[in-house]
Amino acid sequence: MNPSVDKAVRSYLPWLLSAITIYMNWLAGSNVPWAWAVGLLGKVGWLVWIVRLRNWGFLPANPALWFVYGRNHLLWMTT
Repeated sequence: MNPSVDKAVRSYLPWLLSAITIYMNWLAGSNVPWAWAVGLLGKVGWLVWIVRLRNWGFLPANPALWFVYGRNHLLWMTT
């Protein structure tokens, strides 16, 4: 692994993932139907974090939240 990429992931990705999560929750609380699509984007970032930094303890939550966010997105887009 490239040490400079690892350093960038460790330094900046948590800030980006936090911003995406806060924004997604704000949108969901405002009943914005595409809020869950924003959440799915965040799950991509979490998957990068998990694999790149080998934080395997977060792995079970990732596909589970993909499923929940995808389900919520489909439900909210059809109502």
